[in-house]
Amino acid sequence: MKTKILLSLVLITAALFSGVAQEENKDKLLETFHAISSNEIMGYVEELSSDKYEGRLSGSPEYMEAAKWCASKFEEWGISPANQGSYFQYFPNEYSDVLELGEVIYTNKGQATKLKFPEEYLPGSNSDSGTLEAELVYVGHGITAPELGYDDYKNVDVKGKIIILETGTPYTKNDPELGKWTPYAYHRYKFKNAVKHGAAGMIYASKIANPNTVHLDGFIYAHVEPKIVEQIFADAGKDYSAVKEQLKNIEAPSFELPAGQKIKISAKTLYHPDAQACNVVGMIEGSDPELKDEVIIVGGHLDGQGQMGGVMFPSALDNASGVADILAAAKAFAQSEVKPKRSILFILIGGEECGLYGSKQYADHPLFPVEKTRLMINLDMVGNGTGFFLTGGNTYTDLFRHFESANNHFIHRGLQTNAVTKNYGRPRSDASNFENVGIPTFGLWTRNSVFPVYYHDPRDKTDVLTPEIMEDAAKLLYLGIMGVANDETL
Repeated sequence: MKTKILLSLVLITAALFSGVAQEENKDKLLETFHAISSNEIMGYVEELSSDKYEGRLSGSPEYMEAAKWCASKFEEWGISPANQGSYFQYFPNEYSDVLELGEVIYTNKGQATKLKFPEEYLPGSNSDSGTLEAELVYVGHGITAPELGYDDYKNVDVKGKIIILETGTPYTKNDPELGKWTPYAYHRYKFKNAVKHGAAGMIYASKIANPNTVHLDGFIYAHVEPKIVEQIFADAGKDYSAVKEQLKNIEAPSFELPAGQKIKISAKTLYHPDAQACNVVGMIEGSDPELKDEVIIVGGHLDGQGQMGGVMFPSALDNASGVADILAAAKAFAQSEVKPKRSILFILIGGEECGLYGSKQYADHPLFPVEKTRLMINLDMVGNGTGFFLTGGNTYTDLFRHFESANNHFIHRGLQTNAVTKNYGRPRSDASNFENVGIPTFGLWTRNSVFPVYYHDPRDKTDVLTPEIMEDAAKLLYLGIMGVANDETL
């Protein structure tokens, strides 16, 4: 019986990897597959989530130390530097240290309420330092778009005031019309527009740690839980949900709140305008004299949200999990006796949380020709769940079949996919920058969360991860990418 099982595995493997020459050792392929370990993967996550890297804020010295550690693993495993002898691809990356938690105090008719960190507020990742107390003005999405006949500021005076601001735009349908609104969806635009209109500060009705904003001299802000905004509205005799419905109807229901309602924001930060960050790039050269000029890219963002006033955001699920999966797959490829015919580039991406900086740097300065890049697979938040979602499979069926077969024969997880659809809105993933230059792109993430997902929150720690699915993610990468790399029919 054991002999029959082994024979069946060999036959299945041969069918799965039809592009792998028959003389190659299928047992060695499976041997490497089974050597991928959840314990080792969790060790990578624990390292990257540890205090010494302070949340891996892109541009910071701690991020650069995390990048060097990842490069040291590539070097240890014999994975070559991919950027003209270097493991690093640098780019400018300004950032701010949040030195203190500061405070946010809401006053209504003389009664002051100090908001709680992190349940009710988070400091602004790029706020200027100082203390500001002022009256409040609600400005909806904070957009001035005359060509669209829309202006959130047209009926209010915000000079010297603290504005209450919503994320996004009033138009949300993903169609060509959304493209007209997209330039106004960026946080940097909203902040600069607020200052242009004379606002002194801001509370953002979105409580997440967000380095993807902008430092503006004298502008002080904080992120606030929307339920606090709901209470502020109620105290002013306004229905927050009704106002948000007006926004959905592309109205501009901005208004000044009563004089008895004020917010006080205190912040202490240190701005670093000339900082830089990097992508970590390592490669395994293909074994085929001709196919080695083609490449498969495996990537995921290395950076996190950093720390605030000594409170670290470990960024374990987002995205130490994806990086750990990539590291495990990279080690498997490096140690496998079955060699890929096409080259494989591993890229641990910086600056994702700051605005997709690292993936934009690669897209603008690719290390392999775009026309020679067969696939980019991006991993983000691949560590909490029981199933997988691999985007793009229904569009790139000749590539997806290798991952689907690997899962069906060896991993046995729920694996869903979809077709590529054009995104007319603001890009939200590193994969979009690769896709925009014409590279076929997959995105891998986990479904059916087992633990709460603490998005951009200090509770995003290793104890909310499921090690078993991270092991399977690395195995899926190893077998699926090996299949694509050795498929001579592509």
